[in-house]
Amino acid sequence: MHRTSVIRRVVPAMAVVALAATGCTAQAVGADAPSAPPATAGTPSPAADGTKPSATPSSRTSPSESPDASASPRKKVLMAEGTENEQVRELQARLRQAGHFHRSPTSFYGSMTAKAVSSFQRKQNLPVTGTVDEATWRSLAGATRTPTADELRPPTTNELDAPDARCMTGRVLCISKESRTLAWMIDGKVVSAMDVRFGSVNTPTREGIFKVDRKERTWKSTLYHSDMPYSMFFSRGQAVHYSSDFAARGYNGGSHGCVNVRDKEKLAALFDQVKVGDKVVVHW
Repeated sequence: MHRTSVIRRVVPAMAVVALAATGCTAQAVGADAPSAPPATAGTPSPAADGTKPSATPSSRTSPSESPDASASPRKKVLMAEGTENEQVRELQARLRQAGHFHRSPTSFYGSMTAKAVSSFQRKQNLPVTGTVDEATWRSLAGATRTPTADELRPPTTNELDAPDARCMTGRVLCISKESRTLAWMIDGKVVSAMDVRFGSVNTPTREGIFKVDRKERTWKSTLYHSDMPYSMFFSRGQAVHYSSDFAARGYNGGSHGCVNVRDKEKLAALFDQVKVGDKVVVHW
């Protein structure tokens, strides 16, 4: 009986250790940090292909309705927390023009976008809801111009630092903890770049030279049960992957060791270019 009891205690512990190498996800910085909202698909905005957007976007992008903060009857909500589409990217670019959004557009409507919308609404004497209805969209469209391609998809919010010497040859994911950037480099030239964030103090992202040992276009962490799209694993369970939490809350959160990317479209394009065996350098 004593031996059986010991085995029963040891087996679950071994199972937890095995799961630890299968993936990571976002964790909040501070106990009161909110969780990221689920992403939803939508209809791309006309401005994404260079055409002038309508002052009233299609209602197909967000079929839900929500009551206005101070008025009745209920007003249709065009965009709100959890929406993820090209119309949100345009919204963020326009808010940035107006001085209410201070980062690159990501196409994900999270808490930072909601705060920027509330700030704009307050300045325009509109009901402060944090969601975009037709009146808010018309006001924003009238106060800004059609975003350029560079405004919709700037190279990166964070400025790239000088590449590590180990990144100057071959095909390399050059990841800097100092500038919080990922640069995809081929033979010393930067092909694309994007913002990243890393693990917390308790679950740090490992530094050094690695290689991409496997790729998973869709993946769910078996340890934290969260989605990790476009995962490129490079150090046991640590991977470069898209994070909706990073897209929603920026650097108010962190991962459990993975390298989080907040621009899903950029990472999707990078995922198609990177090959298993390509070098990964994580450095300060």
